[in-house]
Amino acid sequence: MLEEDDASRILVITAHPDDVDFGAAGTMATWAKAGREITYCIVTDGDAGGFDPAVDRSKIAGIRRAEQTAAAAEVGVSELTFLGYPDGRLEMSIDLRRDISRVIRQVRPQRVLCQSPERSWERIFASHPDHLVAGEAAMCAVYPDARNPFAHPELALEGWEAWSVPEVWVMTQSGANVWVDITDVIDRKVAALQCHASQIADPSGLGDRMRGWATMQARAGGLPEGRLAESFMRVDTAG
Repeated sequence: MLEEDDASRILVITAHPDDVDFGAAGTMATWAKAGREITYCIVTDGDAGGFDPAVDRSKIAGIRRAEQTAAAAEVGVSELTFLGYPDGRLEMSIDLRRDISRVIRQVRPQRVLCQSPERSWERIFASHPDHLVAGEAAMCAVYPDARNPFAHPELALEGWEAWSVPEVWVMTQSGANVWVDITDVIDRKVAALQCHASQIADPSGLGDRMRGWATMQARAGGLPEGRLAESFMRVDTAG
């Protein structure tokens, strides 16, 4: 199933700076070009990332926030929220569910795009523990927290009314049922990833690697030969 919809407000929830760019930057560029309002919610501060021991660890979180902001600009996204949870130590909690629910109520999206809460045994790198927790917390925030006016009563006291998200798109290759053709924006995806210089020790092969992954996803989705795609599992949450 190829993308066909009219969602105008989209909220992307990921664990780390750079997660959205590896999994969905081409889709972000495509949607932004179409005039959709996109907001990123980055759950952790990314302070456990990086590869250079010479970089002062106390500066990593700020570096990664700046990199994600620059990467978002490459694909036409300017609205970002950073929740600041510690990288590598993310735990499922009521506080996390509340904080994501707050962002959902603030943005009022027609679609949430998030990471999978299920471990991938075929591709273990997609299943960082923080990814799994962020995915599960996002799903709990979508249902039932953000739509329940009596959940997290402090949010109502802050003035944020309940909001029901009609659908969730999960970043995954397993169980994908929707594909976005990113052939025309692959260079913008690569440019976004290159902004994360603190995370990529050898960027020379990055473009070829992204095109290889996108080719495999396009084939899985039945797109014509030579096309590139990102894949997702669309979940109806309207109930």
